[in-house]
Amino acid sequence: MPTDTDPVIVAARRSPLAVRGRGLARVDAGTLGAVVVAAAVADAGAPSIADVILGNCTGPGGNLGRIAALAAGLGFAVPGGTVDRQCGSGLAAIMDAAHATRADGRIRVAGGVESASTAPVRVRDGVPYARAPFAPAGFADPDMLRAADDLAAHDGLSRARQDAYAQRSHARATTARANGRFDAEIMPVAGVHRDEGVGAPAAALARLAPLVDGGTVTAATSTRIGDGAAAVVIAPAGAAPGLAIRATAVVGCDPALPGIGAAPAIEAALAQAGRSLTDIVAIELVEAFAAQSIAVLSRLGLPDDDSGVCADGGALALGHPWGASGAVAVVRLFSGLVRAGAPAGTLGLAAASVGGGLGVAAVFEVVR
Repeated sequence: MPTDTDPVIVAARRSPLAVRGRGLARVDAGTLGAVVVAAAVADAGAPSIADVILGNCTGPGGNLGRIAALAAGLGFAVPGGTVDRQCGSGLAAIMDAAHATRADGRIRVAGGVESASTAPVRVRDGVPYARAPFAPAGFADPDMLRAADDLAAHDGLSRARQDAYAQRSHARATTARANGRFDAEIMPVAGVHRDEGVGAPAAALARLAPLVDGGTVTAATSTRIGDGAAAVVIAPAGAAPGLAIRATAVVGCDPALPGIGAAPAIEAALAQAGRSLTDIVAIELVEAFAAQSIAVLSRLGLPDDDSGVCADGGALALGHPWGASGAVAVVRLFSGLVRAGAPAGTLGLAAASVGGGLGVAAVFEVVR
């Protein structure tokens, strides 16, 4: 339930989201993180910062939270930390920072960053490999494409239904961009001013072949791997205007079907907040795959085309810089509610399903 100790997000910024190998291909993760950290801190009036916590999945290591803090000019005394909960890393970092601010009343910066373009090649026994295991030997450990296709088969999700979901995400993002709804949240980087992946005509989606033999998931119903960063400033209770962090949840689920993880996490966060899904006005769900998003929404009893879910499009259109995407969802929620002038008391929710069988979710409330 809401309390007078709940911390508040008072500033939120992100970079443009670029497709791997394109506009941000030469910008390393530390630089990406520093740009959004500095922008968010400036928006908040340059307060004294207790810590910078960033989510990241692929490295290069070296504690990107600390690197971004230094590169952002916050000074030697500001520490930093890095969180890895895979696709939920950015949201998990915000949750961790919120818990710390609730405990000691100091202002923190949190978010996520991923540079798939500059991530180091990983090698085991002299052989490059694409990813580390998400689960130990003896457990199912599908890669995300296989997991999405398995989930589509498990839930009986047709190719047409997935295509329609992805097309809707692109259409919403195209409209939002044309109407300037991304402008205030984006901090340009390296000459890139807008998200690179937005826009996919229905005819193009229909021509794409499945990525798995006999499957239904295509390149259009999978998000583009990308580069990007997002950061928020978290202040103690009583700060306004902003998003009060009312409840958070991290849950586990079957690693064979990791795409469903957001559903039980949302239910847990709502129970902690003492609210129901009907109280929520806006949901930002990390759209890793159309199949995963549809599966989560169906478990929550929501239709595929719910107008409150990723109202301006989601990761299927904007892109999916893994460690940043959960934080991008919070920045989008901040824009859709706080920047858009939603009244005090309006509730929003951000959530992600995570490789290895996790779900992360948080409930937010507009304060004025």
